[in-house]
Amino acid sequence: MTEHELPAGKVDPTVPSVARMYDYFLGGKDNFSADREAAEHIIRISLETGSDIREIARANRGFLIRAVEEAAKAGVRQFLDIGTGLPTQNNVHQVAHRIIPDAKVVYTDNDPIVLVHARALLADNPDTVIVEGDTRDPKAILDAAAAHLDFSEPVAVLVVAVFHFLADDEEVARIVQTLREPLASGSYLIISHGYIEENEGIPARLAEAQDVYRQTSSGAMTWRDRDTVRGYFDGLELLEPGVVPVQDWRNDEQYIPASLDKGGVLGGVARVP
Repeated sequence: MTEHELPAGKVDPTVPSVARMYDYFLGGKDNFSADREAAEHIIRISLETGSDIREIARANRGFLIRAVEEAAKAGVRQFLDIGTGLPTQNNVHQVAHRIIPDAKVVYTDNDPIVLVHARALLADNPDTVIVEGDTRDPKAILDAAAAHLDFSEPVAVLVVAVFHFLADDEEVARIVQTLREPLASGSYLIISHGYIEENEGIPARLAEAQDVYRQTSSGAMTWRDRDTVRGYFDGLELLEPGVVPVQDWRNDEQYIPASLDKGGVLGGVARVP
């Protein structure tokens, strides 16, 4: 990526972005040297603690694909992907359109580079748009999405690998509740979240990873336990197998990297009754 490609006045390439770091983990090229340096630091930490953040990122992406497929096969024709990140292969609209060709998809993000790339990618796709939005202001996201989606009909809302960048537990709970309020019966809530096992605490290397993420534009990285993540779905019809490591959610693949046994990301999908 070069300087002339930057949205004027909106991007500081010396500050790592979690969206561009995630792009790097997935093998993408839309990142700066600061992003790559921070991402390599996280990769080293993950390998030294027996996992691999690149495998975790790929497993999380696989969960997103399977969850979108599940919702589309159930007849959901509208999708809202919050904190979408940089476009890659098998984006939500591509997965949904393989099953429902005229499905409507709204992406939201507040990273200027994500917005520029996504708008270019989606310029010729009338059923798919991206709007600027901050996860911390879910009401504004819903208002913007309502210009494109009909919330009186089922909508699948995705918040995939986003909430662990918010440090305040009460804020995350408030955001989830706000996002759930307008959802009609038959809607889906799809969440994935970085986790640690109950009572495990945060060892020194994970604390070091937190320090890396504090230097990013998001400024935080907070692991939460299974009970906390499961609580986001209280009152909804949680699909089997419940809230589990993303690689275990309805995954028929023969090969799952052993490093994923060390933890990483939990995922769950629930239906609004």
